[in-house]
Amino acid sequence: MISADRNDAASQTASGRKRAADLLARAERSELQAAWDALPEKPAAHPVRGPETGLVMVRGRIGGGGAPFNLGEVTVTRATVRLESGSIGHAQALGTDREKARLAAIFDALWQEEATKDFVEQALLSPIAERVAAGDRRKADETAATRVDFFTMVRGDD
Repeated sequence: MISADRNDAASQTASGRKRAADLLARAERSELQAAWDALPEKPAAHPVRGPETGLVMVRGRIGGGGAPFNLGEVTVTRATVRLESGSIGHAQALGTDREKARLAAIFDALWQEEATKDFVEQALLSPIAERVAAGDRRKADETAATRVDFFTMVRGDD
């Protein structure tokens, strides 16, 4: 029973960390900077790797289920930092903004610490999630506005 509880907790932590990493990758630099400025005590972050910029191959599928093919390359910046507390944070972001990647890595490390996790959730991740959801709704509404419903009229004289 105890090992099942540990597996549940580990899976929830992993899914929460994946959510946090996803939202941090979608963050705007201004959102990260505002959260950094609002942070009561700014931790010292030592670079472990980067920030460094490189290319990543993007793969696609025709129709979402076809055979995969190489679509092209995109620029990605990644960073890894270690806080003085020992927490290590990783971040990857599209583009070449090194400071954005560094701040995202710091917030990833802060998200892992119990003392600052709530701050990161409330000041940064929740607003990002709301912005992304609003963008998705707007895109869905724009797409729905262009939808065409086809129907066939049946004549009475077959």
